[in-house]
Amino acid sequence: MNDDQSRPVRILLTGAGGSAAENVLDALRMAGGRYHVVGADVSPVKLHLSSAAERFVLPRADDDRYLEAVCAAVQEFRIDVVHAQPDVEVRALAAARDRIGAATLLPSLDAITKAGDKAVFAWAMQDAGVAVPDTEWLGPRDDISGLVARLRQRHERVWVRARVGAGSRASLPVSTPEQAAAWVDWWVREKGMGPGDFMASEMLPGREFAYQSIWQSGRLVAGQARERLEYLYGFLSPSGQSSTPAVARTVREPAIDELAQKAILALDQTPSGVYCVDIKEASDGAPKVTEINCGRFFTTSNFFAAAGLNMPDMAMRAATGETLPALGSSPLEAGLHWIRMVDMGYRLVVEAELDSWIRLPR
Repeated sequence: MNDDQSRPVRILLTGAGGSAAENVLDALRMAGGRYHVVGADVSPVKLHLSSAAERFVLPRADDDRYLEAVCAAVQEFRIDVVHAQPDVEVRALAAARDRIGAATLLPSLDAITKAGDKAVFAWAMQDAGVAVPDTEWLGPRDDISGLVARLRQRHERVWVRARVGAGSRASLPVSTPEQAAAWVDWWVREKGMGPGDFMASEMLPGREFAYQSIWQSGRLVAGQARERLEYLYGFLSPSGQSSTPAVARTVREPAIDELAQKAILALDQTPSGVYCVDIKEASDGAPKVTEINCGRFFTTSNFFAAAGLNMPDMAMRAATGETLPALGSSPLEAGLHWIRMVDMGYRLVVEAELDSWIRLPR
């Protein structure tokens, strides 16, 4: 903890070689010199991309030395708050939060574990009455073809994906059981996955939303919804989308906010920390929750920060013991667009200026 209010709060940010952590760092810089960020990553190569003030290499989270390294860094760099972006590190830190020697703002380990398995998560949401896609998951003796055949009786297309992992890992939209079987067989043979590592659900063809929120001791501090409009390299994916948007815009749709909050409270009765909810519309327009990532931010956390809603700053302030005022849900105006591209940076553009260019011939 930072007992000296005259010095910047010292943050250990892990996953620093990735864009999600770098965008958290970008948001923290917008707080005006409040923070000194030390970046860590398992990759000595990717760590060169981090703009953190100080950097070092961490062991992988599944390495027995991981926690020892984090604790050593807390002492050596006089860390006040530890924040991880990789899911595997979020889980590791949540399990050892009392031994780290620095503050964290993490959900319960039970919530993190439950959210980490997409099939278990869908099951829990169904039990709580939260709208989720019609889902089937593979048992050890189940056949993916049979699961997809059953779903195809109720839905035009089916979404096959890995139960665990970010970035739509091992996902594919399919129309036939044969396509699903071939897809799973490839991942089993070539990547060493097991048949039970997969799940299948109805394909949701409608609009896609992302709801990012900060909670403190069971109380919503701030939440904001956005709609994903275009995806980075989505044209290279069979589904036409990727896990991160090239273009997104803020929205104010109470039904989306309410569904996201209902899902969060079903996952964690006393939420505390960061909760990011993915929502997609079914063919009839009904929104359904597809997953929650808790304990870390969406990749584009600097979007809302640039628009005036700085959730990474809020998270660090809450972690250091500050009681934050409640800002409500989706306080940003609708129609703020975040446009980004690899090696080109990003721009915040209001809707009225999206197409204000001259056109030729006149």
